[in-house]
Amino acid sequence: MKRVVKSGKGWRVGYNPGVAEFTALLGTDDWAVEMTATEYDDFCRLLEELLAAMNAIASELMDEEKVTLEVESDIVWLEISGYPQEYSLRFILNSGRGVEGYFPAAVTRELLSAITTLQVF
Repeated sequence: MKRVVKSGKGWRVGYNPGVAEFTALLGTDDWAVEMTATEYDDFCRLLEELLAAMNAIASELMDEEKVTLEVESDIVWLEISGYPQEYSLRFILNSGRGVEGYFPAAVTRELLSAITTLQVF
């Protein structure tokens, strides 16, 4: 697999399995962080859990009701916050570097679509 980088207004994501340590990239126009394959895999796994949980409770929420869901492993902490159809995404890498990132609700859907096309696990 070769290096792939996708970007849109306010987000970017990339994957390069040909490098030794930092194979993935997440960022916005203002910041970016490189992630190891283990960090990125865990990020994607936890993100899928959050999205499944949001989908599971969506029908029980009133239209104006916001919700915040979070999930954590030893490697990554993730949070989605907002409405089932539009929510922000925040993450913290717990694996030594102490990196925190945030994607506003306006860009999250497009970012998630790009992430699913890069998933390699």
